[in-house]
Amino acid sequence: MMAKLKAGLLSLRDLFATAWWIVLLAGIGFAVAYQFVEPAPPKKIVISTGSESGAYYQFAQRYAAILAKNGITLEVRSSAGSLENLDRLKNDEVQVGFVQGGVVPPNPDPDAEDDSGLLSLGSVFYEPVWVFYRGDKVLTRLTELKGKRIAIGQEGSGVRQLAQQLLEANEIPAGNNLVPVAGLAAAEELQQGRIDAAFIIAAEKAPVVQVLLRSPGVKVMSFAQAGAYQRRFPFLTKLTFPQGVADLVRDFPPEDIKVLAPTANLIVRDDLHPALQTLLLQAASEVHGKSGFFQDAGEFPAYKDPMLPLSPEAARYFKSGAPFLQRYLPFWLAVLVDRLIVMLVPIFALLIPLLKVAPAIYNWRVRSKIFRIYGELKFLEEDLKHHFDPARLADYRSRLDALDEEASTLHVPLGFTDLVYTLREHVNLVRSILSKKETTA
Repeated sequence: MMAKLKAGLLSLRDLFATAWWIVLLAGIGFAVAYQFVEPAPPKKIVISTGSESGAYYQFAQRYAAILAKNGITLEVRSSAGSLENLDRLKNDEVQVGFVQGGVVPPNPDPDAEDDSGLLSLGSVFYEPVWVFYRGDKVLTRLTELKGKRIAIGQEGSGVRQLAQQLLEANEIPAGNNLVPVAGLAAAEELQQGRIDAAFIIAAEKAPVVQVLLRSPGVKVMSFAQAGAYQRRFPFLTKLTFPQGVADLVRDFPPEDIKVLAPTANLIVRDDLHPALQTLLLQAASEVHGKSGFFQDAGEFPAYKDPMLPLSPEAARYFKSGAPFLQRYLPFWLAVLVDRLIVMLVPIFALLIPLLKVAPAIYNWRVRSKIFRIYGELKFLEEDLKHHFDPARLADYRSRLDALDEEASTLHVPLGFTDLVYTLREHVNLVRSILSKKETTA
């Protein structure tokens, strides 16, 4: 048993002595390939949303549940709105944020390189602009709100910035008549008559929209100039809230309502791991991909607002869908396999030719042990034939015995044992030559 173990260890030693340089080259190849491998994605990222009662926050919670199934923690942080989300992204306080269309001013030079450090994963849903107002008169243009008290949203919110843009375009200057309240607080102010109108940006199912649509004395503006706004503000889309879509029995609304809508955009830092960008897009597709009052099935996510450059990962996703591995493997396994492929492909490219050479080298190393003994045996045979000295018989026998012993103790793989037996036969052949010399001396 010990002999077999020793033989095995010696064979392994021979193998290692043959292959050490292959292992070394493969190790160097692995180290070089590793320089080009993306690090593993972090287990936690942070998203900046909006108020806890707003759509951004609620959608982010749904994202978090999807990412949690894939082993990623998405921390959801509330904020004042899009402007604060942008500041947090730029200051590296968060990695992901919702940003309303139109908040980022268009780049005056389209060919200039963007240096914001931010990328867009595309638009994920429409954000209708609802202008609710009190009064008996039907209003269809923003100019008709001149001189009235208007709620335009809190400082730092996207609704405030958009409302100011639209009002300024209608020559309604900023002043004390523009009130910094939003959401349900603005709805209450309008119901109580303390303000005359309110800008609300929310989905049609949002509580604030549903409340105001059904509030006595409160109407919603249908933009008569919706097409003109869409031309002047490319980030806006003209949408129609169809007659009766909210309540078929009561025929509510009683007529089509034309509204304007920017898109909500998913913005990330450009150093966010590519696998996490794809995972966020998959979550966005699951959450926002269904049909709704204003969108078709599969319409979102999409690159509708070029406020920021589109992420290369998003471009690939919109063209081809999720990466092949992420379609069929758990997220963590897909990332692991993807990283291994990057490392192993160049290593295999290096190992295949090396491994073709290795057997020949190993074969040579094993045979060289036998050939070395053959060399000594040949030298002894020549000595016997041409320089035989009867006084050296004991020395000749001793040398032959030593060669026979060395041959019998050689540890070689099973496939080479025939060479060992042949060698021992040749030792005996030389021994017979010695015997003849001895009898004739």
